[in-house]
Amino acid sequence: MKIELRADKTAVIEGYVNAVERRSRVIPGQRGPFVEIVKAGVFAEALSSGKNVLLKLNHRQVLGDTEHRSLTLHEDNIGLYAKAIVSDAGVIEKAKNKELRGWSFGFKKLDDSWAPGSDGIEERTLKRIELTEVTIVDKAALPVYPATSIEMRGEEASVIEFRSVEDTVDVVDNMPENPEPAPDNSLYKRKLEILKMKGV
Repeated sequence: MKIELRADKTAVIEGYVNAVERRSRVIPGQRGPFVEIVKAGVFAEALSSGKNVLLKLNHRQVLGDTEHRSLTLHEDNIGLYAKAIVSDAGVIEKAKNKELRGWSFGFKKLDDSWAPGSDGIEERTLKRIELTEVTIVDKAALPVYPATSIEMRGEEASVIEFRSVEDTVDVVDNMPENPEPAPDNSLYKRKLEILKMKGV
């Protein structure tokens, strides 16, 4: 995760959210422990749907989304890459204090397959997903475990799953330490008002 703190009081946060074609760490599940592999192209296909993807902090606080371009996402040969422009003062403060720890993402499974692994742990392969959110994770949310939540829409229930990756964080601080005070232009403004009243 790379963080650039800008002079305009925004932060650009970018990095890989998840790798493709790699075994995850062991995930506890209802079927027992398993590892997960995201097939190459899964994120690209999900993004091609054009559905809005939320940017959140710790899966709770909404910071932006792809629709308003505060979050841009793409899949390359490594995995899902995110670039977020954040203006939330609390998140910027966490970035300054090196409290941000990595990424997480939420998704709905559209197609997967299961197979026994060589080490006795089942392997789940994600073939198609709906990507619902990308989350910046801070130290308060760690240790992060994979989780699920149930979302009700009408009479149908959707299972949203979350996966997290702790990352090394590189912060580049371009914010001025003591910003210059705004110049006092009140005298000039007053002179301008007097000239306007005189009709000059």
